[in-house]
This record gives sequence, C-alpha cells and structure tokens, in this order.
Amino acid sequence: MTTILKNILFFIGVFAFANAYSQTTPDSTKVYKKRVLETTEVDFLTSYYTQDGDNAAVSGGVGTEELTDVTGAFVVSIPLNDDDVLTIDAGVSAYTSASSSNIDPFDDGPADPFQASSGASSGDLWANMTGSYSHSSDDRNDIWSAKLSVSSEYDYFSIGVGGSYTKLFNEKNTEFSINGNVYLDTWNTIYPMELRPFGEGGDGLNNRLFAQNTITGNTNYNPLFIEFDEEGRNSYSLGLGFSQILHKNLQGSLAIDFVQQEGLLSTPFQRVYFADVADSFIDNFQLADAVERLPDSRFKIAVGGRLNWYLNEFFTMRTFYRYYSDDWGITSHTASVEVPVKITDKFTLYPSYRFYNQTAADYFRPYESVLSTDEYYTSDYDLSEYSANQFGFGASYTDIFTKTHIWKFGLKSVDLKFYKYDRDTTFSSKIITAGFKFLMD
Repeated sequence: MTTILKNILFFIGVFAFANAYSQTTPDSTKVYKKRVLETTEVDFLTSYYTQDGDNAAVSGGVGTEELTDVTGAFVVSIPLNDDDVLTIDAGVSAYTSASSSNIDPFDDGPADPFQASSGASSGDLWANMTGSYSHSSDDRNDIWSAKLSVSSEYDYFSIGVGGSYTKLFNEKNTEFSINGNVYLDTWNTIYPMELRPFGEGGDGLNNRLFAQNTITGNTNYNPLFIEFDEEGRNSYSLGLGFSQILHKNLQGSLAIDFVQQEGLLSTPFQRVYFADVADSFIDNFQLADAVERLPDSRFKIAVGGRLNWYLNEFFTMRTFYRYYSDDWGITSHTASVEVPVKITDKFTLYPSYRFYNQTAADYFRPYESVLSTDEYYTSDYDLSEYSANQFGFGASYTDIFTKTHIWKFGLKSVDLKFYKYDRDTTFSSKIITAGFKFLMD
C-alpha cells in the first residue's frame, strides 16, 4: 500500500471517528482541527559570499569591487496556540570591502582605486531583527500576518512594518494573497574624503589632506559638491499574488509588485568624474568631481509567474519568469529553472540556472562620460546595461523523524547550496549557503 493511500485512509478514519463522536455527544462544542504549527521550529542559516570586478561605483566606475561577506541568522517559529504563530528572525552580516574602503583612500600608503585602503569604511556589521505574527482561521482558508523589522549599519538605520492576507478557496486549490510593506530609512551621509573640505564651512584646498599630499594634473581642484539636504528614504510596496493547482502534477502562480520610493535615493559616497573637467590626482587616485545625483523618487513594477511541474517521484521542474520596469528607464527580464532530483527518501539534489538582463538607467554614464551640466548622473554599474548568468547546485537532507538531536532539538533537514554569478562586464560573485532546521521535542 502506498504512503499516499495510507495517509488518505488514516484521515478518513479520523474524520469518521470525529463525526461519530460529535453525533453521540451533542452538547460538545469542540471540533478537531490540526494545529498550524505542531512544535517550535528553529532554523539556523549561514552564508559566505565573495565578489570581484573592475567597475567600483565608489571610485567612479573604475577600481576594485572586491568584497567578502559572512552572514548568520536564526529564525525561530513558536506556536502560540492552534491558530497563531510568532516568528523571530535575527541576523548579523560582517563584510570587508576593498571598494568601500576607498571612501578614504588617502589614510595609509599610496592611493589607488584598484587597491584596498585600511580605513574605517573597509568593513562593517549589518544587523537585522524581524518579528512577525500570523493567525489562521479555523478552516485554514484565511491567514492574516503582521511584521515589524529593524536593521542597522554604519551608514543607515531602517525600520519597517508590513502585513498580508491570504485566502484559500476552491477546496484549497486556489489561493489569493495581498501584502504591503513600509520601510523608513535614515542615512548617515558619508562623502568621499577629498570632497568633505568643500562642504559647508569647509576650508577647501587649505585642508590638511591637500597640505600633506601633492595634487597632480589639474592642481586647481574645485569639485562641484553640494551636501544633500535630506537624509531620509521611504519605501512603500504592495504585492498581489494568485496561485492555482492546474493539474495533480502542475501548479502555477502569478504575482505583481508595486514599489514607490521617496527621499535620498543617491548613494552619498559614490564618486562621479566629468568629461568636461580636467582631472586631478593624489598618487594614482583621481579626485572626485562630484557625487552621484539621482532623482528623489522612483516607481517600480514587477510582474512574474511560476510553473512547477511534478514529473515523477524522482524529478520536479520549477520555472520562473519576471518582467521589471521603473521610471528611471530600466527594464529587465529574469528567467530561471530548477530541477530537484530525489536520490533517496532523504537526499535531494538541486541543479539550477538563472538568466538576467537589463537596460541602463537614463542617468547612467561610464567613467568620465558625465557632463558637469547634467542634472542627474551615476557611474554605478548596477544601473548599467548588462546580462548575467547564474549557475547553482544544492543538496538537501531531510529526516521527518528527527533522529539526530542537539539538546532538546531534533534535526529535521540540512540544505547546502552553491551559486556562481557572472555578468558580461567584469563583475562576478560566488556564494555558499547552509541551512539547518530543528524541531523542539
């Protein structure tokens, strides 16, 4: 007898017993329902990420993009009762960045955009905590959730609130969802070191930086620098989702997301070099003509769909496509496929491939292509035209009986994945992720 048939007979038996019991005890108001979450679950997630390239935005579109990042996070889901679940997600990310270290490249040794500096901006910690609460109706056809998040890094602080509602109908074969989020961010505006003396109240070329270093090229260095008059950024998002079981082996879903951002959308420490201004240098490092300037509003829309096909007990195919557009001139296409291969009852392999391409933002200009008369400009290659390929491979181990224990927690699953990402520019990255799920006895 197959496992599926056994489960069907079991639930038929449970239903028949509950029905008979309700008929023999008419005064009872208790109705059996399965708990949304049977026991406390703990997920430990970690990753190691590296990247490199030659188009650092910190140094105006040239220079090293080398960066490493190590992340660890715990996600604890606690059943409060049959219907309600509280989830706490807390994580810390520690990175070192040769690129961001060049916010101040003049603090130790010869300055060069392709060499890391030892300044304070060469590394930092990012910390985040999110608390969410979800409630399910008795028939499990209605799910409400709310969340609150806080995150902090050396140059920004963010607080976010959000909520969602999910409705299942058509015998749970159809699902509709709506979600909304608001993020309120505050920047600690950090500017390139050579521009700071030209800010309000600064001493310009009389600053100690220029007294201790020799300017070559255009010695009459006079950047176009005006400090940003606001340090806030607000983001508002609305998402709609629809999912349908099309066949016993086929499920499809559609989603559309809208995002509106307002406030400081420029990155204050990203340099720009003008084509119509003579170059000034200290050592091998070109002094900034200005910092990135972008509009103070941005509207984004993304439409995507998934199609998951259960081929047989060994193979499943998961496909995804998304179209994105914003009012900065970027449009993009994303397509991916993942084919989980079930090796045994406990082991599954996950080969995957993802393709991405986008057009350039209206305000993007490569190194020394910006004119000083332009209103908006950036040399951030994240906003350039490019195509990218990502190859991935993963493996998972699942033990539904949680035989392996650590203290009072049984190990339910282990997931390991590796991804290699390459753009048709010089940028490339690699990431290794690991996840461990535990259930409390």
